[in-house]
Amino acid sequence: MILILEVNQVGYEIQIPSRFARQLSQDESENLQIFTHLQIREEQPILYGFATSSERELFRQLISVSGIGAQLAIALIDTLGLEELIQAIVTGNIRKLSKTPGVGQKTAERIALELKTKLSQWRQLVGITLPSSSAIPSLEIIEDIEMTLLALGYTNEEINQAIYTLSQDNQMLKNTHTEEWIREAIAWLSRN
Repeated sequence: MILILEVNQVGYEIQIPSRFARQLSQDESENLQIFTHLQIREEQPILYGFATSSERELFRQLISVSGIGAQLAIALIDTLGLEELIQAIVTGNIRKLSKTPGVGQKTAERIALELKTKLSQWRQLVGITLPSSSAIPSLEIIEDIEMTLLALGYTNEEINQAIYTLSQDNQMLKNTHTEEWIREAIAWLSRN
């Protein structure tokens, strides 16, 4: 998505993740803070914009991986979001990383291999906390929820948000019945 920022009658095109664009469309304030990254490609400057400095730093880490370009890094941030993407990399969750269009198993493995240690240390420095493994449903339940909700037409982003939100409920975490998780996820998605 392209955002045009006008400064002193000069328009700057800034490529931003769709997730950030949706945030902007809901924000009614006149002041806007964008954390940018300038990349020179084929002698053409390209600005990338992010909602937080942490997102920008994660983008920079991703493009440092061999074979990961700016568009793929944006797609990863868009598909999974900051915390979920960091968690997938730090825990080596190849399946979750592979859900991003354009990221195959080998690319996901390379991302996890090259960034696991860096991101683990970085997230602690900047204070990004990830849910403990006991604070998420089993991988089997997550896969069943994702397959069912995808078949019903929900997007990966909606599904991930529903799973994350439901995982905040201690009662749900004790629940090992996939059907209950799916029912609650559908109920949450219909309310939001």
